[in-house]
Order: sequence, then C-alpha cells, then structure tokens
Amino acid sequence: MKYFATYNSPIGKILIESDEKALCGLWFFGQKYFPEKFKEFEKLSKLNDSQTEKLIQKNEPTILRKTKKWLDIYFSGKTPTFTPSIAFENASDFQQKVWKMLLEIPYGKTVSYGSIAKKIEEETGKKASAQAVGGAVGRNKISIIIPCHRVLGANRSLTGYAGGLDKKIFLLKLEKAL
Repeated sequence: MKYFATYNSPIGKILIESDEKALCGLWFFGQKYFPEKFKEFEKLSKLNDSQTEKLIQKNEPTILRKTKKWLDIYFSGKTPTFTPSIAFENASDFQQKVWKMLLEIPYGKTVSYGSIAKKIEEETGKKASAQAVGGAVGRNKISIIIPCHRVLGANRSLTGYAGGLDKKIFLLKLEKAL
C-alpha cells in the first residue's frame, strides 16, 4: 500500500510518497517530472494544512513522520544525522547508480555532472557522459534528501533543477554552498 503526505517547506509545498517501509518519492508541486499519476494531488498544493489532512491518510506510517522530521531539521539550517529508508522504484540501473552517488555528496558541498560521469567510468569501466548523468539527476524522484541540487555544471555553473533554479539556489544557500 502507498501512503502520501504533504509538507510545507519555505520554498513550496512538497508531496511525499512512501510504502510502509521506505520513501518512494518527494516532489515539489508543479516541478518538472512531477508524476502524471499524482496530478490529482496538485489540488493539495493550494489547500491549507487542515484541508490537506482531510484528503490524506490519517495514520501516517513511521517513514512519513521520519521524512518530515528530516525536512524540519534540514530547513532549520542543520545537517540531518539520519536518512530515511529509500526505495528506488522504477529506476534504471544507471539512475540508481547516479542517485546513490548523490547520497554521498556531503551537506554544503557540490560536485559536477562531469565528475560523477568520471567516477562511474572508473567504477564500471563503461563510458558515461555528463549529459547522461544530468538526465538521471533530473529524474531523481526524491528531491532534497537525494541531493540533486548539489550537482553543478562545468565551472560551478548553476544548471537546471526539476524543482526550479530558484529552489536550487535557495537550497545551496541554506547549506552555505553558494
């Protein structure tokens, strides 16, 4: 069974999806690649908390409460000391490899798409391009917690972010990475 919750962040409302054991998705409402199957939840972005709670399950599994706690700590400007369990659903092996590498980027640090591609080549012996890495980063289903905002273009250029470049800038400034 799938469970859903919303979270009001300083940069917009977030939809969180989980099963009973792991986090399956975390998206800003209206972001690029917001799953079509959840478009009915778009209306939640315009509702207040009490209205939203009436439409979302009453008994949140522990994983949703943990995820909200992680977000509370993160948006308070602190480094969370735990990561909620994550499920990589419907993701290619390449996407999973990239997303796992994103989890290794420390709070307040950034890396380039090219450096991730180079690391993949070193580990697998297979050619990987910065563009392919960018495609996997852009389709990250668990924004913020899998920190795709910490990936920059060549020469530390700010490139796209599925949630919007303004959100990427906010997150990097929050972490004092900009």
